[in-house]
Amino acid sequence: MMTIISLLLLISLLPNLIFTARVKVGIVNGKEAKPHSRPYMVSLQFMGHHICGGFLISDEFVMTAAHCWKGYPGLTVVVGAHDLRKSKHSYRVEVKSYIPHPDYPLCSIRNDIMLLRLQEKVNINRYVKWISLPKKDVNGGTVCSVAGWGRLSMKGRTSSVLMEANLITINNKVCKNRWGPKIFTSRMICAYGCGGSCKGDSGGPLVCGDTAVGVTSFGSGIRCNSPDYPNVYTEISAFLPWIHKTIKNTE
Repeated sequence: MMTIISLLLLISLLPNLIFTARVKVGIVNGKEAKPHSRPYMVSLQFMGHHICGGFLISDEFVMTAAHCWKGYPGLTVVVGAHDLRKSKHSYRVEVKSYIPHPDYPLCSIRNDIMLLRLQEKVNINRYVKWISLPKKDVNGGTVCSVAGWGRLSMKGRTSSVLMEANLITINNKVCKNRWGPKIFTSRMICAYGCGGSCKGDSGGPLVCGDTAVGVTSFGSGIRCNSPDYPNVYTEISAFLPWIHKTIKNTE
């Protein structure tokens, strides 16, 4: 059944793959998410301004991209949000500790994953919940989705409301041919769709079904959601031992 759905979605994307030069792309060509349909999503902020996405993996830990943190203190996490201009169901939590992957070189794209331990545990409710992590690798041709408050085009404005877009994962061999073996590694996932991630969406999850399988990492520096250089996500399954060990050691 999932194979049929994947094929149908791929067919629906073909016109955009061919004529993509005529349209603006990013979590552009996406749509506004149903409010609070993604209660795991968080806005990572500095001095009250959104800089990256992230997602809850427990009531105390947020996962995001390591490149979202430049080594300075003072980041906060907004949970329970849909429209960042409103705070009816959202609130801000301080970050207690920053834990980038030990093999992440600063300003790099490899091992681009980080855990944030929150100053206090969040209250789990219909607006704030964590998302499950994968138990195995994701295959090419899988229907997934991304969401974020990032830019609506490469040089456009950010979105105050949570936007989302559907996409399909791409075979690793194909993606390595697009990006080159020096950039794309076995610990990454490529995905492409009518809409996709743009600046400000880094750190958000690549979600397949009800599971976060990737962390939004990087894409083309020329255009968001480029068909020539598909967006790349850090593959969470490759880091599960580190994730579980880190969380256990901080309990």
